[in-house]
Amino acid sequence: MSYKIYLYDTETDCIGSGTLSSSYIQAELQAAAGQDVEVHISSVGGSAFDAIAIYDLLKKYPGKVTTYIDALAASAASIVAMGGQVVAMSKYALLMIHKPMVGSGGNADELLKDVQMLNVVQSRLAQIYMDKTGLDGVTINSLINSVTWMTADQALDLGFIDQIEDYNQPIANSALIKKYTSTAPAIYQRCINKILNTNTNMNMENKELIDRTSSVLDKIMNFFKKAVNKQTITDKGTLHHAGELDEGTEVYQDEDMSTPATADTYTTSSGQKVAVKGGIVQSVTSTDDPDADDDDDTSVSDEMLISPRKRTDVKNRIRSIKAKLHAQNALLAEAKAALEAANNSLNKTRDEIKNEIRSDFTPESSRRSNKAKTEPAPFFAPQTTLAKNAVKKAVSK
Repeated sequence: MSYKIYLYDTETDCIGSGTLSSSYIQAELQAAAGQDVEVHISSVGGSAFDAIAIYDLLKKYPGKVTTYIDALAASAASIVAMGGQVVAMSKYALLMIHKPMVGSGGNADELLKDVQMLNVVQSRLAQIYMDKTGLDGVTINSLINSVTWMTADQALDLGFIDQIEDYNQPIANSALIKKYTSTAPAIYQRCINKILNTNTNMNMENKELIDRTSSVLDKIMNFFKKAVNKQTITDKGTLHHAGELDEGTEVYQDEDMSTPATADTYTTSSGQKVAVKGGIVQSVTSTDDPDADDDDDTSVSDEMLISPRKRTDVKNRIRSIKAKLHAQNALLAEAKAALEAANNSLNKTRDEIKNEIRSDFTPESSRRSNKAKTEPAPFFAPQTTLAKNAVKKAVSK
């Protein structure tokens, strides 16, 4: 049974006074003596400093703290709500955040000090919201400056709360999913809660929805796999994997990392031999190991008059050369594609230039315009005044 604390505004009290003060909460938490605590909130706000003090008390409490926004958590009350390990909100409730305020008077210097103090207080309130939501400072401060009112759905999407209370009976599938996701990071729980809250008709027979959800989760996993995809070029193609290529690493044939690599022994460009079985690296053997397994097709006759160690060295060098050739071929293919793209771009530019040169624009006021289209351009036509005078002078002689 959880110990319940109610922070409900009265006609005379709000956050910071009466039964909504930090001293009252401290006494209540001492009385709870480590039990799980439920803090129910319905308040328009109050003192920012008392709200921060209550937030600290809830965060330091040794038992589990769940805060419930029953009707309204506005202004300072929203800070108190952030103090729960789990923040729940009624589907009918509202959450509001805004810039801190102070009622004071005085000369310019005193007012300037108040402004500086308010900016410092806002930075501390913003940090509490940032720690809860994972949003950046610019986003949080823009929400604060705009006086933002949030419904339960909006608060859940932004990360201010963890779940919505809708007073419906638990649904079999959602309860099952929550059982396995209760220990996941908060950001994943918010995504899952959003899926569950937007599919209230989910039941055990809704296999289509389950399959669709599984497909989305698979796509998310594939996205993260791509983000950490590393490639190792071998004599039998490229191996895709996350992290370093060590024993126990999962390896794949494709960039999506969805098709496990076939069981075989691969040789990297550095000469290492990678044994793969079931899509998992069984062993990575250096070329310096004379006892390495040999699964390659390349063979050197045992009748050759060389030592076994030299035969192994020859085989390893052949595999290394194969891997390097494979890597070079891949680079050449990329270079060829880049050259083709550059050539296409160059041809397109030339065409555009030709179109500009062939412009048939004709000034309306020109009486020679139609004739100018048909007359061939003279072989030599002086353009500058100096050149024209020189031509006239030469003709007159």
